[in-house]
Amino acid sequence: MNQLTDQTQQSATYTFFGLVFLVVLVLGLAVAGWQLNMWLEDEQKAPINQIIVTGKREQIKDSEVEQQIRSKHPGSFFELDVDLVHKEIEDMPWVYRASVRKRWPNSLNIHVVEEIASARWNTDSLLNQYGQVFNAQLEGQGLPSLYGPGGSELTALKGYQTMQSLLNSTDLVITEMTLSERFAWNIQLQNGVRLNLGRDEYADRLQRFVDIYPILQKQQRQVDYIDLRYDTGLAVGWKSEEESKQES
Repeated sequence: MNQLTDQTQQSATYTFFGLVFLVVLVLGLAVAGWQLNMWLEDEQKAPINQIIVTGKREQIKDSEVEQQIRSKHPGSFFELDVDLVHKEIEDMPWVYRASVRKRWPNSLNIHVVEEIASARWNTDSLLNQYGQVFNAQLEGQGLPSLYGPGGSELTALKGYQTMQSLLNSTDLVITEMTLSERFAWNIQLQNGVRLNLGRDEYADRLQRFVDIYPILQKQQRQVDYIDLRYDTGLAVGWKSEEESKQES
């Protein structure tokens, strides 16, 4: 009987110490988890030490990308929201596409694809190579100025590219092109000559101009504008003598 009582007491003691150990272990894990969380959220203990920007770029400055991240995300490496950073980087001027990756233990890799400006659009915007509008500052570059109604960006860009390719056999360059609300084409060349191509068959009409332009160059008067909105032929407007003298 006494032996059975001793075994029962011993078993109770083991159970008690087992429960105490389990409670201590759980508390220890909880404290460790809390301390780890505090450490992860402490930017002084887990800062983003390095921001690496890659990708071919001329307009995008690494310092601007880094400033964008550090000013809006001053927290630690671990709490940084990659999806949010990705959206913010793609919203920056000149960024067409971006990817953002964390690299253990304290770096951030950002790869950017830069916009390629193909033309100026309606005075205050730019068109990229896909005919998409983006807003950015650009000095010089000699880009053509394209004008047209909203939604016609890609049509205008493709029209410009088609017409300029027809002119590449000459020394003529399009500096300005307007696409009207009724989708009529008007262009101005670098030499000041204006061409009215109308709505239909603008490529064929421009080719007609290319074919006859050498003859017009031999004239003593300077061409002001040419109206090509005819099935055959064209109408030429000449500059006055005074205008010709001012430009010569």
